[in-house]
Amino acid sequence: MRERRAAAGGHAPPRAVLRAVLCAALCVLPLTGCQGPAERGTAADTAAAGVRPSGYGAVFLAAGECSSFGAVAPTEVPCGSERAAARVVAREDGRAGNGPPCPATTDFVLHISERRPSGDEDGDGAVSRGYACMRKLQPPHPGDPGGGGGPRTVVGDCVHDIGGGRVREAACAGGGAYAPQFKVVEAVATRAQCPTSTGLYVRLGGERPVGCARPL
Repeated sequence: MRERRAAAGGHAPPRAVLRAVLCAALCVLPLTGCQGPAERGTAADTAAAGVRPSGYGAVFLAAGECSSFGAVAPTEVPCGSERAAARVVAREDGRAGNGPPCPATTDFVLHISERRPSGDEDGDGAVSRGYACMRKLQPPHPGDPGGGGGPRTVVGDCVHDIGGGRVREAACAGGGAYAPQFKVVEAVATRAQCPTSTGLYVRLGGERPVGCARPL
């Protein structure tokens, strides 16, 4: 009995007990009063919450961002990465045939399929159908005049007549699958404006849609 009375007697309770009672009393106040200092959110916290940070990766292959090698299933990578192969010079929604044309010196076009995941576990988010106009980070640049490639034919390009009113772009220096036969020397509004040396009319599009090509 003595031991029990001694434990419940008039001795001052330990400081740990007082701190616990004080904290319990304070927690009756709004919860923010019992929390520690707020922590600053990090990029990892943002990604874990399913919200992609601004800048790199905020929009899949936005203008100014870079892609890895390959045109079938490209991956967005930092432009300073050793895996970076090309930069986006323009990004449009929808199909390439229905949207604005790519800039004249575009090397190739990436067609982006629509992707709408049911659960955004990795932060990729929904990606609408569209296309990205790409410029390679290193030469050669097939989109340059005479380069033999690119989605558009421009003044300075060479072409090969494949029949049926169609032409195939060819490198002016040769060496490709098609030998250059004509070179586009001028872009005009109508065929009547082409010089007399014109041997072939090439459809260019834009405000001056007719390309005047002379034989090589």
